[in-house]
Amino acid sequence: MAQKIIDFGIIGCGLMGREFASAVARWAHLSDPKTGQGPGFLPRIVAVCDVNPQVMNWYTDNFESVRLATTDYHELLADPEIDAIYCAIPHNLHAQFYVDIIEAGKHLLGEKPFGIDKAANEQINAAIEANPDVLVRCSSEFPFYPGAYRITQWIMEGRFGKIIEVEAGFWHSSDLNPQKPINWKRMIEINGEYGCMGDLGMHVVHVPFRAGWFPQNVRALLSNIMTERPDKEGRMVPCETWDNAILACEVEAGGQQFPMVLSTKRIAPGEMDTWFIRVLGTEFSAEFSTKYPRTLRYLPYTPGGPQAWHVEDIGYKSAYPTITGGIFEFGLSDAILQMWAAFCDELVNGREGMQQPFYCATPEEAARSHDLFTAALESQATGQTVAL
Repeated sequence: MAQKIIDFGIIGCGLMGREFASAVARWAHLSDPKTGQGPGFLPRIVAVCDVNPQVMNWYTDNFESVRLATTDYHELLADPEIDAIYCAIPHNLHAQFYVDIIEAGKHLLGEKPFGIDKAANEQINAAIEANPDVLVRCSSEFPFYPGAYRITQWIMEGRFGKIIEVEAGFWHSSDLNPQKPINWKRMIEINGEYGCMGDLGMHVVHVPFRAGWFPQNVRALLSNIMTERPDKEGRMVPCETWDNAILACEVEAGGQQFPMVLSTKRIAPGEMDTWFIRVLGTEFSAEFSTKYPRTLRYLPYTPGGPQAWHVEDIGYKSAYPTITGGIFEFGLSDAILQMWAAFCDELVNGREGMQQPFYCATPEEAARSHDLFTAALESQATGQTVAL
């Protein structure tokens, strides 16, 4: 089966750039074991860019397809043979880089939060509106875990009846150590005032927003727990970004009104990149956490019947077929591979022609996240509930 080749450039060759490249190297994994056929499209890394030349060596050493390695991203944008860009750079650079990429006619999968603040996000959205033929999506891989994917299907099928409440969060504990040196994600001028919300929030809101569950208001509880951190020389310097955020929201959707609690935490003792979602309804309830990646809990209910949680080991049941046996465990690298397949699928086949229905986070969803996080900052400053 002939595959449509999509030539990619990577701007920002750090942690997530390597993860994307690794996913491309595993593309043969996306083969249906019944037919032996792949998805019909194949990304190919042909160019990389980073301000640090040394970090590009890993790419040129491992990918023969890379023909351009440069510290100037404009060289990638000027290359007519590059179809799309994956961009993973600090938040303060999003507006400039993303706008330049879009205006150059390159399709874009960019890292969240799509701008350091709401004003920057609006600049990006203006460029998207002016270039409607460019596909632009926001990175958010966790909803591609089998348990999250199944819950999303149940939401779209309307299984839950009247929604009682929703909770979603992304927690880790990497900042619990006070001796951890400060980095750019802990600096307001580079990360932005959102703090942990900008860094983690899209993962949390992706499924609720896709369900049409948009907050009508928010009461935010934001915490700056580690107010100082050592710099590279060991001197203590101010650490002013929010470490943890709890957002209590009211949602009105489908004639229903219900509470939704969203949380992003860099200091959650014992947690290691834990993403979770819990939806409680009058007819059906379900929850999933990456802490237990094979396990899905759900509770079907009929009036007067028993209230019993079912626990199912769902194993490896992905959006796009793979060679992996269903008894094995799904992980982050698999979610990244699935997310990239969704981006390439939509790029090649269009939204209506995708091989499965769950597409990557959209600029509209990213813009709604900025509305929410901006209101959360106001709520924290005033101690009031803020309408959106």
